[in-house]
Amino acid sequence: MKARFAALVTTAGLLCAAPVVAHHSFAAEFDGQKPFRVTGALVKIEWTNPHTYFYVDAKDDAGALVRWTLSAGSPGALSRRGFKRGDLKLGDTIVVDGYLARDGSHFMDARRVTLPDGRVLSGASAGDGGPGEATQAPSSR
Repeated sequence: MKARFAALVTTAGLLCAAPVVAHHSFAAEFDGQKPFRVTGALVKIEWTNPHTYFYVDAKDDAGALVRWTLSAGSPGALSRRGFKRGDLKLGDTIVVDGYLARDGSHFMDARRVTLPDGRVLSGASAGDGGPGEATQAPSSR
């Protein structure tokens, strides 16, 4: 009986730890020295944990259509900031300010999202150490 209980507790602990291990800091994926703005049509939304992802089609400098993947906070965190699922509809034109991925892909951290009605909401993941976070080290300029 004790062995079963110990195995159950160990398994539960490992399962609970998996999401924590999978989460990352801002600096691991994004470059705080590369702010960027994307304006485009919303084509897909994934309200998933630990991040919500928005997919936006925007034109690049040459006029070609580019699909951007925009990473935001968890659905619960966004909701607490006033960002509700019904605020975004496929086809909406949104403006997203954030920071580019370190790998140069069309992936971006969505720090601020301007909705079609003009409201500006925070899309950032709380406590990720990104720009604007209290935990961020001062920049050296």
